[in-house]
Amino acid sequence: MCRQMTHSKQMNEFQAAPANLAGGKPAGDEDFILARRLRTALAWAAPVGSVLLDFGCGSGAQALLFAEHFHTILGADVSEGYLREFHRKAVARGLTGHFQGLYYDGFRLPLASASVDYAISFEVLEHVESETEALTELHRVLKPGSPLVMSVPNRWWIFETHGASLPLLPWNRVPFFSWLPKKIHDRYARARIYRRREIVDKLQNHGFEVTQSAYVTAPMDVLNWRPLRDALRSTIFREDVTRIPFLATAVIVCARKV
Repeated sequence: MCRQMTHSKQMNEFQAAPANLAGGKPAGDEDFILARRLRTALAWAAPVGSVLLDFGCGSGAQALLFAEHFHTILGADVSEGYLREFHRKAVARGLTGHFQGLYYDGFRLPLASASVDYAISFEVLEHVESETEALTELHRVLKPGSPLVMSVPNRWWIFETHGASLPLLPWNRVPFFSWLPKKIHDRYARARIYRRREIVDKLQNHGFEVTQSAYVTAPMDVLNWRPLRDALRSTIFREDVTRIPFLATAVIVCARKV
């Protein structure tokens, strides 16, 4: 009876997810944003224990940067293709035996409760079918007191970072689209988007204590003209995080399991 009720709840969560959500695109190995996330995570939550979980790891570009700080790297993803690519990279870097790929089915992580020392999840929650299932599972597998560092798209960035399926508009990066009322945005956007207060509240409602939150300064990776990109990175977008929401593509939060 309880199992049937739980499954029914899960299905309701899935049916409630926006129909237009798209799968995420993994960060590339050379993306500037990777170093910003790494520096911020380590500054806010020093490495503890031996096991790191990257929830929504993609092809492993981000998780592998944490390898020197942890004995075991667990990469969880809904794509078996990405997990195979992660494994290939881990082997190439001599991390055989220190990496484990985990297929996540959207309901439950194949991990024992309280088995993870440190968790990261960058630009993933906006794509999951059920935020509740994802956050519940992250809380379950973390050890008490262990940190979670997570980032999600920032509503106040000028452009919708994941694009939108807009009628009559082939260009999907319309300025200020993410500033529209949530009901309109969610009808067309390819991913959820968050205010800082919103993601903080969600984590607190799922058993986490939020210890830090800020905005990830725009990495300007989309600019192809290198002189302009470098000039912006060294001036307006110099710092890894900012308190000014209009300069940031994402919100980053550090929390711990309580």
